[in-house]
Amino acid sequence: MKTINMYKKESRLARFPYALSIKSVILGAVILLGIQTPVQAQDSIRYTQPSWYFGVAAGGNINFYRGSTQQMNPELTVPSTFHDGTGLGLYLAPLIEYRPANSRWGVMFQAGYDSRRGSFTSVKSPCNCPEDLITDLSYLTVEPSLRFAPFKSDLYLYAGPRFAFNLTKGFSYQLGINPAFPDQPATPAVKGDFSDINSSLISMQIGAGYDIHLSSDYHKTQWVLSPFVSFQPYYGQDPRTIETWNITTLRVGAALKLGSGHKIVTKEKETLPEKSIVLVEPKVTFTVNSPLNIVSERKVREIFPLRNYIFFDLGSDEIPNRYVLLKKDQVKDFKEDEMEMSTPKNLSGRSERQLKVYYNVLNIVGERMLNNPSTTITLVGSSAQGSKDGLAMAGSVKDYLVTVFVIDPKRISIEGRNKPVLAAVRKGGTIDIVMLREGDRRVTIESNSPALLMEFQSGPNAPLKPIEIVAVQEAPIDSYFSVNLDGADEAYSSWTLELTDNTGKVQNYGPYTQETVSIPGKTILGDKAEGDYKVKMIGTTKSGKIVTKEASTHIVLWKAPVTETGTRFSILYEYNNSKTNRMYQKYLTNVVLPKIPANGTVIIHGHTDIIGGEAYNQKLSTARANDVRDILEDALAKAGRKDVKFEVYGMGEDEKTAPFENKYAEERFYNRTVIIDIIP
Repeated sequence: MKTINMYKKESRLARFPYALSIKSVILGAVILLGIQTPVQAQDSIRYTQPSWYFGVAAGGNINFYRGSTQQMNPELTVPSTFHDGTGLGLYLAPLIEYRPANSRWGVMFQAGYDSRRGSFTSVKSPCNCPEDLITDLSYLTVEPSLRFAPFKSDLYLYAGPRFAFNLTKGFSYQLGINPAFPDQPATPAVKGDFSDINSSLISMQIGAGYDIHLSSDYHKTQWVLSPFVSFQPYYGQDPRTIETWNITTLRVGAALKLGSGHKIVTKEKETLPEKSIVLVEPKVTFTVNSPLNIVSERKVREIFPLRNYIFFDLGSDEIPNRYVLLKKDQVKDFKEDEMEMSTPKNLSGRSERQLKVYYNVLNIVGERMLNNPSTTITLVGSSAQGSKDGLAMAGSVKDYLVTVFVIDPKRISIEGRNKPVLAAVRKGGTIDIVMLREGDRRVTIESNSPALLMEFQSGPNAPLKPIEIVAVQEAPIDSYFSVNLDGADEAYSSWTLELTDNTGKVQNYGPYTQETVSIPGKTILGDKAEGDYKVKMIGTTKSGKIVTKEASTHIVLWKAPVTETGTRFSILYEYNNSKTNRMYQKYLTNVVLPKIPANGTVIIHGHTDIIGGEAYNQKLSTARANDVRDILEDALAKAGRKDVKFEVYGMGEDEKTAPFENKYAEERFYNRTVIIDIIP
């Protein structure tokens, strides 16, 4: 029993023989850290991080034995086969590391002592005696690795081959006594060397580490402590040429390394003491434009596009009461070019003239079908609640046209769908998704009859023929007070405006990120006809500096003209789209272009609805306006014309300048637009 107890003590030491050595390495690193830290502030010279490091790595190999072994050597074959086992061995190796300071990549090289010692799990001999086997394998290991820091940080990964050359191959075998015969004398432990040991091995490893800098960049010699862990699978790690014993190792340790940095050379001593380094900000030109707004007495012929959609409220298949629904005896008095007698209920307030036109869409279609008996339409109802609900919505529209306008039911077909062909992709916040869902709940009026459709267009997806409105023009974009900051995109992260009138009243606008901003004169002046203002631009540079620029201006309120001289067209866009479809391209070329007079001015301003982010919508509206300009400029160039001046504005989702509000789906659809003003 005494021999067995001594053997078990020896077995525990075999598993954890190097704890003191590992503790010594870690303690040494801590002492070095304590020495380095107080000295950091004593030298004002700074150094780069070293590219070359030299040091030592120490750690513990947690070894896992698998497979089988029974024949120790030709002189000793034990009664039972050993299979699994574990152990802890020392790893100690000098190292060299190369890694350029600004690179993710580097190389590492370590070569040193590598112990794979351990003990097998006890087995029973045929005589019911316990058998124990301790190994004392060790190698000279050579480990080159490729180093990669994925985030250019102190965390790094490494991988590479392992070349191992056998140093020791000893074992200790102990056959215990049978528990049934406790008085039996113990058998002495058998010590020796394994036979058929591979003299060299080729395997692999993969690992990760983290560099802890013990020195600041004020020291030329810089120390780094790098805890690491690596995994070395059993591939190529069969220690013997016979039997199936293999070893898998998990290594945990730390490397202490040092390198020499290069002095950071500055030219501060070469400059004169009274001079300082000035950060040159990008140049920004600040200009303020306030048109005289002399009353030139102008009316506008507005060609207003007619959306072929009827939007339904959620949960209802009845036509909403904001649409104009006539009685049968009112049909004879309805004319699409004389709609003052037909006013819808619940108008939102902004741009009532255009909405009045749109909300008569069913009556316009009914009148056109009466005047053109051969025309036919298809009503496609779309509902997320299912095609049956969409069919009911389409049925409500058909019933109105058949009952009120006495249209032959055979000329109107109806369909039901889960969603429209041009459905919106529902991305964004909860509010955005609700508004997109409202926009997809609609009845689409489709037709192949040219009498109902926009000029030069055909097919079921063609837009309805627009309505021409002759009315007093609202304040055009060229009448707005505007500020231009040429270069602001590069220089400023954002900027604001501060307007102060002669009474000291201050108005603030912004923040803005675009270079050009236009503000309606009515917004600034209110009920006043004109006024003098000090304009202060406050910009925040991308480096955080505050820059101010000032100017003075006289603002005159624009007044409605009365003489017809201008023409307005509108182009509609689909949700989240900055490219118009082919039908509108043809419309711009064949209808809009001929209306542009010689030496005329074309003012183009793009808009969006409020769905999505404000900054994104600003860019989207500008892209839409530029899309229209590009189409017109290309057509003018093909016609050999260079006499037209273009002014392009992106208004974003700004509700102060938007054509409509955003309460209803139809208003949001009409806000996805580019408005074209043609001025002689």
